[in-house]
Amino acid sequence: MEPSFENIYRHAYEMVLHNFGEKLYSGLVTTMTSHLSGISKLIEDAQGELFLEELNQRWADHNKALQMILNILMYMEIAFIPRTHKTPILELGFNLWRDIVMPHTRLRDTLLELVYRERNGEVINRELMRNIIKMLTDLGSSVYEEDFEQPFLELSADFYSLKSQQFVESCDCRNYLKAERCLNEDIERVSHYLDPRSLDKISKLVEKEMIENYMHKLFQIENMALLDMIVDDKYEDLGVQYNLFCRVPAGLSIVRDVMNLYIWDTGKQLIADLERLKDLVNFVQCLLDLKDKFDKIISLAFNNDNTFQNALNSSFEYFINLKPSSPEFISLFVDDKLRKGLKGLSEDSVEVLLDKVMMLFRYLQKKDMFEMYYSLHLANRLSSVKTISIDDERSLVDKLKTECRCQFTSKLEGMLIDMKTSQDTSLGGED
Repeated sequence: MEPSFENIYRHAYEMVLHNFGEKLYSGLVTTMTSHLSGISKLIEDAQGELFLEELNQRWADHNKALQMILNILMYMEIAFIPRTHKTPILELGFNLWRDIVMPHTRLRDTLLELVYRERNGEVINRELMRNIIKMLTDLGSSVYEEDFEQPFLELSADFYSLKSQQFVESCDCRNYLKAERCLNEDIERVSHYLDPRSLDKISKLVEKEMIENYMHKLFQIENMALLDMIVDDKYEDLGVQYNLFCRVPAGLSIVRDVMNLYIWDTGKQLIADLERLKDLVNFVQCLLDLKDKFDKIISLAFNNDNTFQNALNSSFEYFINLKPSSPEFISLFVDDKLRKGLKGLSEDSVEVLLDKVMMLFRYLQKKDMFEMYYSLHLANRLSSVKTISIDDERSLVDKLKTECRCQFTSKLEGMLIDMKTSQDTSLGGED
């Protein structure tokens, strides 16, 4: 008849109580060492995929056995071990497993091979990987770091460095954007079976190897297509670009530089076309269209990043003021729109157009020049245009009132009041 749990527990209790604790503890170490040596041989003999399965099963059995031993030797755990500064039972069991059973080199190589195979598209047993990684962390952070994490990071650095070179050599920026997929895959990998503490390390490694180390070369290659993405309004690709380069120091500054270069070049070309075609109204409309284009890019692709918005504003201010006559051109644009009337546009559309005009006005360094031309053009409209919208005129004057000197807007308001009075008088006479 096998002894019951109560009998075994009582026997262990009495040994400690009668000063045989040292013998009991020593016997435990000897028994566990002998048992684990046999387990080590079984694991060592397992071949191929059975190796990790055998290791995982034996580790699970070992944990169950340790818990049972702890329950039986609980009195020794609480009375003898603290007093004699012995290693607690669970810690002892982990240490002996680590020193006797753990096939450090073989396990490391097997785990790294599985990671490599998964990165290349193979399906692996993630649950088994998770259990083995959990075993390493249970055995101590140093075991996990030395037996797996550090070799894993070194392998990852080599893997992603090679992949980055292949992407760059392909001279295809859109292909290089697969770096985001690589980063997301490793983040997912960490969440499935690696220790969470590895997340920050692997993220920084992938960012360094796939983005930071190659970002300057990436933009030096003519066919990298960032400008093409801007020209063609490829919001999704630009968004991926933004999400990639925001991860590394100075990454977004490169994207902003490319954006600024495009704006400057486009602005200078608009000025050159103006000199050639003399189409002032179209010049201002192109400015508004260009601003709309980048407002949309910043909103849809660049996460409404204020640094990009500030760069956009600086670029516009730069090239608008390259042309000394820009204040006159903007006033003439307004004059053209108001002379023709804004019929066919909804009230909201009229407000949007006038707001855009005010946006250009804010970029002007010589606002007093605009004020002068606007006064002249308004006076001409009021005297020569038979059907003029006082409401539209007043709406723009109200907007200017928040930006300009009161002296300027009060003069304009006076002109509109006089015009309104004249219209009312004429209508009264007809009646």
